[in-house]
Amino acid sequence: MSDANADTVEYAAAGEAVIHNAQADGAKHPEAAIGRPLTVPSKIEGLHLSDNGLVYPTEDERRTLRRVPAALPWMAFWVAFCELAERFSYYGCTQVFQNYIQRPRPSYDYGGLTGANRSHEGNAGALGMGQKVATGLTTFNSFWVYCTPLLGAYLADAHWGRFKTICIAVAIASIGHIMLIINGIPHVMDNPDGALACFVISVIVMGFGTGFFKSNVAPLIAEQVAGQKQIVRVTNSGERVIVDPTLTISRLFMYFYLAINIGAVLGQVGMSFSAKYVGYWLAFTLPTVVFLLCIPVLYFGRNRYVRSPPSGSVLANALRLLRFAIRRRGWSFNPRADDFWTNVLPSSFAAEDRPKWMTFDDQWVMEVRRGFKACAVFGLYPLYWLCYNQINSASQSMMRNALRSSVLSLILLPLFCIMFFRADNLTSQAGVMVKNGVPNEITAQLDPLFIIVLVPFLDWIVYPLLRRFGFNFSPLKRICAGFFCASFAMVWAAVVQHYIYVKSPCGTDTSGNLPGTSIQCPPAPMSMWIQSGCYALIALSEIFTSITGLEYAFTKAPGNMKSLVMSLYLFQTALANALGFAFVELAGDPNLVINYGVFAGLAFVGGCLFWFFFHNLDKEEDALNNLDEGVYGKQDAVGNATAATNSFDEKYG
Repeated sequence: MSDANADTVEYAAAGEAVIHNAQADGAKHPEAAIGRPLTVPSKIEGLHLSDNGLVYPTEDERRTLRRVPAALPWMAFWVAFCELAERFSYYGCTQVFQNYIQRPRPSYDYGGLTGANRSHEGNAGALGMGQKVATGLTTFNSFWVYCTPLLGAYLADAHWGRFKTICIAVAIASIGHIMLIINGIPHVMDNPDGALACFVISVIVMGFGTGFFKSNVAPLIAEQVAGQKQIVRVTNSGERVIVDPTLTISRLFMYFYLAINIGAVLGQVGMSFSAKYVGYWLAFTLPTVVFLLCIPVLYFGRNRYVRSPPSGSVLANALRLLRFAIRRRGWSFNPRADDFWTNVLPSSFAAEDRPKWMTFDDQWVMEVRRGFKACAVFGLYPLYWLCYNQINSASQSMMRNALRSSVLSLILLPLFCIMFFRADNLTSQAGVMVKNGVPNEITAQLDPLFIIVLVPFLDWIVYPLLRRFGFNFSPLKRICAGFFCASFAMVWAAVVQHYIYVKSPCGTDTSGNLPGTSIQCPPAPMSMWIQSGCYALIALSEIFTSITGLEYAFTKAPGNMKSLVMSLYLFQTALANALGFAFVELAGDPNLVINYGVFAGLAFVGGCLFWFFFHNLDKEEDALNNLDEGVYGKQDAVGNATAATNSFDEKYG
């Protein structure tokens, strides 16, 4: 590298972050906080300079220079700890809900006063309401916590702001947790009907807190990353690289997801043993204590977090804009047409002709365009979640039998059609193989364990190697790869299930009795750990598809609609479980090979359709990420970048 190029720009790795945070905190002299001076020669031909002297890459540089992420700010890890604590508390509590409701308290000899059961093969229990009630309530809880994010997102974007909404969520969820602790007191469990009523109220209260928290914590952690555009810097080795904020956001969400899985696996395993050997009072108290750690973390960071203020009812104007664009296009409505959005740019109307609700500029219109494209990307996600749901914790076969036999089926059926519909097929599959004394539920923990291992491996080794060799593993490519990984995981499960049927003494009735006897069918002579490959592929698919979905929802949403778009992304999980209702009849012997094969096919077709519909969108990734932030909520806001937005649509529309 020549000395001239080396002198082009000298950029401190933390420089932009310090400037961004200082400006966000209202500092008058942010440059005083920079540890190393930022120097840009005043006359260098071909450089694109921002207002604060940072160097933007040219189109040629975007094609040729290697891209790197920036260092992650410490405040992001504070937010990630809150997410870890919240997931520990949520999964820790829900892990023991089924036994708490379904099974009666064990005998006093085994610690049954507290619901514990210290016998070798026994299960903890409390209310003894039966499988149908337990399955219905745990399923309702899963449905509820994925609907409340829509309300939490609206309140955050329109009225409270994300940080305040999270604080309110913590307060609401804490009340729900305290009510759960009351449910675990032995004297309360003496009255099962009263305890059940208290439990239902606590689930509803916690659902509000969980939903409000979940829809806003991911956008808040991403807001801690300074810089929204690509810049050029020189590394210590003299190489000119592009610091790409999308790579930084991608890395951030990988560790955010890592925190989720650490919290989940610790909560699930720890509370299962707490309920079994000590009692439900401990299984509900420990998650509450861990969750309450969020309060000091949020309090001491309240003046340090980068926070976006609420901006009123943005969704209403976004929908008005879409409707206005459709009306302008008439019968030839096509949101992908070059002029669909440019027809409704505020600068294209005279002041007297501009609608009163059009209190934004051209750039905000282009942000809305980008947000609608992101929502379209999420449309195929239910096909992915269908595969992922094969490892979750409630049984489709249990739900199916409950619906068939319950006198409440006419009431429950409409609910179940829109609720979470999970399948523990892989856990059941492990149960009919050789376990060597290990509970078959343990294999489901391989998924978060693989994620904990794979996240740093991909971040430190795989992704840097791909970037060094010039391969742009863009978000849409990663999502597509995740679909195919999920498909291969289901193929693995189908092959394992085929050999179970071949080797089992009971053939395709592995959950029944030996032919001609009343003896329970022995396990097939195969180790349940043969499922490891399936869980590794599922974990890899989560990293590619689920984590990238969080990243895509944040980076593509307008600045004042990020929580809302994030909640719409999360809502795809509920839609997947409603769709899963159509496949209930396959969730049991002798149809399990077909079951896994169908889901493998759906994921594979989903990946193909995803790339077919969105490969052109992948080409405009840089352009979408480098949009200027729009102005919203000012009556005199007029777009001043009409030429830029027109050329954008001509190139990418």
